Amino acid sequence: MNATELTRPHAATKPVRWAADVVAALREGARLRLDYSAQSLWRVDRTIEEISRQGAPYAAVETTLRGFGAYAGEVVVRLTGGEWWTTGGDHWIRTPDGRLWDPIDEARRCYHGDGSLRLLCRDAESLAPRGHSPRTHDGQ
Repeated sequence: MNATELTRPHAATKPVRWAADVVAALREGARLRLDYSAQSLWRVDRTIEEISRQGAPYAAVETTLRGFGAYAGEVVVRLTGGEWWTTGGDHWIRTPDGRLWDPIDEARRCYHGDGSLRLLCRDAESLAPRGHSPRTHDGQ
């Protein structure tokens, strides 16, 4: 664990791990590199659409979808300076403007054809306070 991870809120522990797991799995299995950029969420949305088109049962991909949502949440955190919040086992992003975002649920909605992680990130970033300097957690 590096020094920046030690300063992150406890609520970030699980989603940061879920995001890292999906990044590693896609890099190894699908040869798809995710770099925590807003542009990478296009690839994530397309990957979720493909999984859905292939007819994978939701129960079989639930953990992967959670990882995709956590990854998108980390993108939002890094772009807006937001932070992870948790209540009752659910995890959200709270951006500096006080809004709450649920990227994990958005990934589930993507699977069912009614969501977009790319658009969630775009909306969160566009509503971020002007003059905000994004906070990064791993040197990116």
